[in-house]
Amino acid sequence: MHVLVTGGGGYIGLELCRQLLERGDRVRVVDRLFFGSGPLERLRDESDGRLEYVHGDLREWDDAWLDGIEGLSHLAGLSNDPTAEYNPQANWQMNAVATERLAEACKRRGVARFVFGSSASLYDGLGPGMFDETTPVVPRGAYSLSKQYAEEALTRLADGRFAPTILRQGTVYGYSPRMRFDLVVNTFLKDAITSKKLYLHGGGWQWRPLVDVSDVARAHILCLTAPAAAVAGEMFNVMQENYQVRQLAMLVAGSLSLVGRPVELVDAPLPKIVRDYRMTNLKMTQRLGFTPAVTVLESIDDMLTKIPLDNVAQLADPRHYNIAWMTVLEEVHGAQRRFSSIY
Repeated sequence: MHVLVTGGGGYIGLELCRQLLERGDRVRVVDRLFFGSGPLERLRDESDGRLEYVHGDLREWDDAWLDGIEGLSHLAGLSNDPTAEYNPQANWQMNAVATERLAEACKRRGVARFVFGSSASLYDGLGPGMFDETTPVVPRGAYSLSKQYAEEALTRLADGRFAPTILRQGTVYGYSPRMRFDLVVNTFLKDAITSKKLYLHGGGWQWRPLVDVSDVARAHILCLTAPAAAVAGEMFNVMQENYQVRQLAMLVAGSLSLVGRPVELVDAPLPKIVRDYRMTNLKMTQRLGFTPAVTVLESIDDMLTKIPLDNVAQLADPRHYNIAWMTVLEEVHGAQRRFSSIY
């Protein structure tokens, strides 16, 4: 299969590309490469010519990028609530408008298989409960609003010639060549290594649906390759399990203690914005026979073998943190220029 991966140079995208290549597929990446091209170039060099990438911006779409493409996995855009709130205008342009235009281009060019990486954050703010794909959502932030718009646009465009699949991905964890340390499990691991303390805001009783980055990639491949009738126009929650934040802290602290690095858990006040929600992935299990299986504990153990435990400077590299890196780029290009024009 010849697959286009938008955002293929990012945290999830690189793992997806790796798995596609491992299957023997051909991959084309379209990515603005905010965080550099190094990991993608290394993957390309190992791909026997089956990976190519275009340094391109979805807001300046070129239909030629779809030449020869049989399926598309859409991961490009600003990721998560804090990043979107950093520049709501750019978030809307990338996550909402560009997604709709991309879907229109695919339909126009006859690329029927389209998998969209949406977000479980759409369930945030709904209160107690276990939410599924039929739950009415009321987005309360720039990020979830843009994801809702994109979901609705894809649903409108779906027909016999265009078969989009929407994946509401839980909060992702785990190792990727474009590592992020601004996601809750990864953040806890980095903090446990560097400061030997983990702060539990409000006791850490908040619930979050979590999923390993490798399982997210598997879900995308499954939806690209499953019979169209099983996935066309469908939405699936993607998660391994719902965890309370304090559980995650304990898992990290316990794993570090086993390698001789004690970690202190410290109570802290609640922040202004509290994210607390749960969901079920029963539909994906029943319809597609797939349940994400890589646990937080297994992922922590894997990361401990791959990240530099004693290189604090590398762990603090702003490239591992979306907002920190955007701030660096703005400083380099001039404080008065807008984020959307810098990139």
